[in-house]
Amino acid sequence: MFGLGAGEILIILIIAFLLFGPKQLPEVGRQVGKAVKGFKETAEDLRKSVEPELNMIQQEVKMVEQDFQASMKEAEEEINAATKPVEKEAGASGTGSQA
Repeated sequence: MFGLGAGEILIILIIAFLLFGPKQLPEVGRQVGKAVKGFKETAEDLRKSVEPELNMIQQEVKMVEQDFQASMKEAEEEINAATKPVEKEAGASGTGSQA
């Protein structure tokens, strides 16, 4: 619980007992419990509302990445197709001039 050991919790309880007394301590405990419960519920609601949006954004990023990779592959193929005739010409003219 919050990274606290038994000794730390005992010290906190003793201090709370000294500050609030035995009559107010149960009410303070209830209020703290309600606050912690409300915090947990709020955090869970926030997680439930943000998680679907985050998943949708992750899917969109994956789609954009796939589109980018496909575009890069197409560009590479077009460059290779455009440079092959030039390489053949250079190879043919290079062997003819050497002979």
